[in-house]
Amino acid sequence: MIVTFTPNPSLDKTLELDAPLRPGAVQRAIGHTAEPGGKGVNISRALTAAGTPSVAVLPGDPKDPVLLALQELGVPARALPLGAPLRTNTAITDPQGVTTKINEPGPAFDAALTDALLQLLLQASAGASWVALAGSLPPGVPVDFYAQAITALRSSFGDQAPRIALDTSGEPMAAALPAEPDLIKPNAEELLELHAAFTRSVAPDASGAQRLAEELETDPARAVQLATELQHHGARAALVTLGAHGAVLIPRLTRRDDAGAPVALRAWGPPIVPRSTVGAGDASLAGFLAAAQAGASETDSLKHAMAMGRAAAELPGSIMPTPHHLSTETLSTEHLVLNPRTRPTVNVETP
Repeated sequence: MIVTFTPNPSLDKTLELDAPLRPGAVQRAIGHTAEPGGKGVNISRALTAAGTPSVAVLPGDPKDPVLLALQELGVPARALPLGAPLRTNTAITDPQGVTTKINEPGPAFDAALTDALLQLLLQASAGASWVALAGSLPPGVPVDFYAQAITALRSSFGDQAPRIALDTSGEPMAAALPAEPDLIKPNAEELLELHAAFTRSVAPDASGAQRLAEELETDPARAVQLATELQHHGARAALVTLGAHGAVLIPRLTRRDDAGAPVALRAWGPPIVPRSTVGAGDASLAGFLAAAQAGASETDSLKHAMAMGRAAAELPGSIMPTPHHLSTETLSTEHLVLNPRTRPTVNVETP
């Protein structure tokens, strides 16, 4: 079983446009969806759609639209009542696959609610193979909350503790790395942000950050280099999604070639026409965790992650793919060997 933990879930509304978004103009939507969301919720939805047992742990009242929607989808959930509505996030997509997101902050937590949510996570995680800690933190929750959760899970279950995946960004991600999550899943922009936090680099403005992220998506060797450096700050392994350019997997530092250099994996596929990128990264992580839990190799786990993410991007809103949407036949993989003094180089390519 895979448990997901979403401290700041949402109702995700998506509006589809037939032309690029024009700020200040009136445009009509040609389609719309409303799905339960938040990174961990999306992961559980993707796992459930694929037939992999999962439980979503989240705050929310029994009659909240997010909980009702999960019930309709058949996604098992353990929820902490809040007495307040969950947030609504809105995404706007256009025919070119460009997505604009507007996220609400979510209900505020006090110390008692924060502790109660952590205790619910511990109760739900007994017997789990993986726990995915995912998404932003709601107002009032301390920035090191994910670090506390990782420590509590390992302290509570000892040798039987589940492996822990972490999919968040900014300060919560940086604060959690010293707790040594088993896997982190940043995208290109989040990887650059995290690397800057540990190197104390000056962060660029929003347009500069987007440009650098787009450049990194086309340079998997550089992504491997940055992610490998983060392993020295606590991340045991990393799955880095690179948008249309695929993904790279940096396994634990014990994975080395004959010369002692760390080995990473890259996967990519032919171009697709994305309909909505909302939840595509979450689907990728779900695919990886499902395959890893089933005992698949690192290469096959990465390919399954790619297949899930690509399929999700071709669906409207944040709808998650089912097995009939998936195909790994068109995907390619290669090994990248990291020379400590240079950039990574391609070592072996596999069809």
